[in-house]
Amino acid sequence: MRSFWKELPILIFIALVLALLIKTFLVQAFSIPSDSMQNTLQRGDRVLVDKLTPWFGSKPERGEVVVFHDPGGWLGETQTQDSGPIAEGIQEALSRVGLMPSADEKDLIKRVIAVGGDTVSCKRGGNVMVNGKALDEPYIFPGNTPCDEKPFGPVKVPKDRIWVMGDHRQDSLDSRYHQNLHNGTVSVDDVVGRAIVVAWPVNRWSALSIPGTFDQPGLSAAASMAPSALGLAGAVPIVLWRRRRREAKVRGTAD
Repeated sequence: MRSFWKELPILIFIALVLALLIKTFLVQAFSIPSDSMQNTLQRGDRVLVDKLTPWFGSKPERGEVVVFHDPGGWLGETQTQDSGPIAEGIQEALSRVGLMPSADEKDLIKRVIAVGGDTVSCKRGGNVMVNGKALDEPYIFPGNTPCDEKPFGPVKVPKDRIWVMGDHRQDSLDSRYHQNLHNGTVSVDDVVGRAIVVAWPVNRWSALSIPGTFDQPGLSAAASMAPSALGLAGAVPIVLWRRRRREAKVRGTAD
């Protein structure tokens, strides 16, 4: 029994180190502070965020729900609530190992609608358009429209940036409302990771998969350019062949 109590501090230390490593490099829990992603996410939900794949060069994809650092002024001035030194100390300790969000954490969670190279737009009464393709968005909060309260675009998303929107369109200050800076786009360097699952409360456990509308043919900017590129590639040999024929005729006439 005595050896157990001697080893207990070591076991606790190892557990904390492992938790810190997991939080830093693998998975981190985040609490949902607002209603901007309803009904996909509810205020108070805890989601697990994959932080590993970005280390291997993976970039956000259309349809993913991602956590990202405030690009600058999106959250505005937030008032911090004084909960006392003991509670603040506990929260700070737990946040360091990923069990609670930090009190001064300034992160947001939204859905990626468009990525670098895409052109995104939305007119009042219409659907969100990505590279000329209309998105079917069943995840939007019931009663909301895709963008009637804030039409936008077309916006060309620069390389290594993303355009994000909340699922509760009428309660989300997303890319549409911050077009004064980088046209509302967010740098992929600010992305913490992809939210992969709702882990708490237990009765709301669910995976956060990519909606099927983002898999529709021709949605990719590269794919939408493919027919033109193929047409150009096919036209070049014909043009060269006709030019050579004309040159041959000219030489024959001169002879």
